[in-house]
Formats: sequence, C-alpha cells, structure tokens
Amino acid sequence: MPTVYITAPPEAADTIAHALVEARLAACVNLLPCRSVYRWNDAVHEDDEVALLAKTTDAQYDALVSRVGELHPYDVPCIERFDETAILDAYAQWRDDAVSEN
Repeated sequence: MPTVYITAPPEAADTIAHALVEARLAACVNLLPCRSVYRWNDAVHEDDEVALLAKTTDAQYDALVSRVGELHPYDVPCIERFDETAILDAYAQWRDDAVSEN
C-alpha cells in the first residue's frame, strides 16, 4: 500500500488534500509546511511549499495521481510513491476502509 508524497504551493495544498479525501482517493493527507530549493528552467529557485503525505491503496493510486494532476497548478508536479514495508495492521485496515466505497 502506498503513501504518496506531493509538494504544492500553500494556496493549492488544502484544495488538493480535501479533494483527495472527499473523493475517497486518500484516507488521510498530512500537510507539512516546507521550504523547497529546486532547479527549474536552468535556474535555482527557492519557494515556500507544502508537503502532502496522502495515504491510499494500490487500487486508488492511479486515480489519485490523475486527480492531483487535474488540480495541481505546476506544469510538473512532484508526485512520488512510497510503498510500505511494514504497517500497523489496524491502521492498514482503517485506511483500506476509508478509501473503499462501502
């Protein structure tokens, strides 16, 4: 089961997080303010961003990526998948239930 790491500008982060949870594409999204230094168009930039950690399932991963792409203001958004090697069983069950259509 994946956790998806996404960075977004502060003004878009809440919208993305709420959309993912409301659509049952993520059970939970943590929002962490951060400062990013990156290269874009051959120049180094530094910006305030928000790191989003979206907890999802294999079944919802592709739809989550697609939805982030629709909502995200960047031309090339950071969307990275981290697969779990260990997870508390009760938490995994909660996450699965939260993203299922029941």
